[in-house]
Amino acid sequence: MSKSDFSSIPKAWPFEEAVKLVEHLKSKKENTDDKPALLETGYGPSGLPHIGTFGEVARTSWVCQAYQALTGKSAKILAFSDDMDGLRKVPENVPNQEMLKQHLGKPLSRIPDPFGTHDSFGAHNNAQLCAFLDRFGFEYEFASSTDYYQQGRFDAALKRVLEVHDKIVSVVAPTLREERRATYSPILPIHPETGIVMQVPMEKLDIAAGTVIWRDENGKLFETPVTGGHVKLQWKADWAMRWYALGVDYEMSGKDLIDSVRLSTKICKILGGTPPTNLTYELFLDDQGQKISKSKGNGLSIEEWLNYAPEQSLAQYMFNAPKRAKRLFFDVIPKATDEYLQHVSNWAELEAKKDSVEPSEKEKIYNNPAWFIHNGQLPQKAGSPITFAMLLNLASVANVERAEILWGFLKRYDATVTPENNPMLSQLVNCALSYYADFIKPNKIYRKPEAHEIKALTELAQQLRKIGDNTVSADELQNMVFAVGKQNEFEPLRAWFGCLYEVLLGQKEGPRFGMFIALYGVKETIALIDSALARA
Repeated sequence: MSKSDFSSIPKAWPFEEAVKLVEHLKSKKENTDDKPALLETGYGPSGLPHIGTFGEVARTSWVCQAYQALTGKSAKILAFSDDMDGLRKVPENVPNQEMLKQHLGKPLSRIPDPFGTHDSFGAHNNAQLCAFLDRFGFEYEFASSTDYYQQGRFDAALKRVLEVHDKIVSVVAPTLREERRATYSPILPIHPETGIVMQVPMEKLDIAAGTVIWRDENGKLFETPVTGGHVKLQWKADWAMRWYALGVDYEMSGKDLIDSVRLSTKICKILGGTPPTNLTYELFLDDQGQKISKSKGNGLSIEEWLNYAPEQSLAQYMFNAPKRAKRLFFDVIPKATDEYLQHVSNWAELEAKKDSVEPSEKEKIYNNPAWFIHNGQLPQKAGSPITFAMLLNLASVANVERAEILWGFLKRYDATVTPENNPMLSQLVNCALSYYADFIKPNKIYRKPEAHEIKALTELAQQLRKIGDNTVSADELQNMVFAVGKQNEFEPLRAWFGCLYEVLLGQKEGPRFGMFIALYGVKETIALIDSALARA
């Protein structure tokens, strides 16, 4: 695909970001024509990768994909790990807590691995990050802050920091508390004896020698070169230095880092670099509308999500409106799953007829989230003939606990459906059983029908009895249900479907009811109605 494939730029947000990236590259002082665009994501390896890590890398990947499709030029993603950061506190979810307490303040790459599997705590979590990104098929280049510092890749930039040290202090100091302002320096020496990352004032800067002179808490004087990994920078200055040294073109970050982005942008310009273009994404909220916090544990983990839905549904959730705050809790999973399935279906339809449609119609593919989720290649057998919501309703009504029972309903509806030729449906069946058991079954509440609802339900059962052993399509059944509601003057008509869901299924929302009857069975639906009428 190349730029010539587009008569107009697609409206999907990754293409909007790609346009920003194109404009940024045009404005750069440096000659970048022969270099791939560089998109960066950052990772703090004091903790394990989490759902936010997935979201940031996935979204950055989609911008990269859009940029390459739009321009035909190359680009790469740098997954940068801040493993030179000093360990401030011991994470609660790791072993050997007492051992880690003895190493507080040291760079993560110099602290023993509490899991005992890698050379350092930083190396362990870096390996977890790479395994995590590989699991989801992201294309990236991994970078370790420790390696870049120690191998001299930042040396020239660090000498530049030394040259403009006081200018950097002048923009950062006003943002600090008074006690920190008096001693602030962007340069943090690594204590040559204790290995701790020191936050101390600089007594002297020797620009010619490329060193800083400072005292530790005991008053001992040290002269430390800023090169070769003997110092690191305060993180906001470090972020800016990295943009400057590596020529980062694009990086997204959360709303909580808006002020940090502004400050790092100023520092990058002081160094003489061009700050990257940026997308600020909104933060996730829990079921109470509160900001998700790892320390509170009020969010949803990747493992929890994938227990109830396929990974593509999580990608779909992350794709939707990144600039809008969204609840990240279990009840968003079914909707995200069915949105993904619908987008896959739409893409497959366009692919099937794209040679015979107008260019504007063909370009809908590039606005389709599934095109991004699958990196522009529609997988075979990617979709499902049955929605996730329908599977949940079948499991709910039949109180299903075993996959073979659900497959019994599905095969009665379509004898050609099997786990082998419908791998996504097979995965959805297992996920639906887990979701039903944990979230639907404990919360089912059936209400009794009111007088006018009893009359309508009785009529629906009568209409269904007339079908007998005849084969009736889901659309015909839907029309029958619709007609009964209309004849009984439900206003608005959705109140009739609300009655079906609440009285027959024990829930507030439900599926297209004609399809439900076709899957569940006409006789079984009659029995369901009779049971509800008996309760009344």
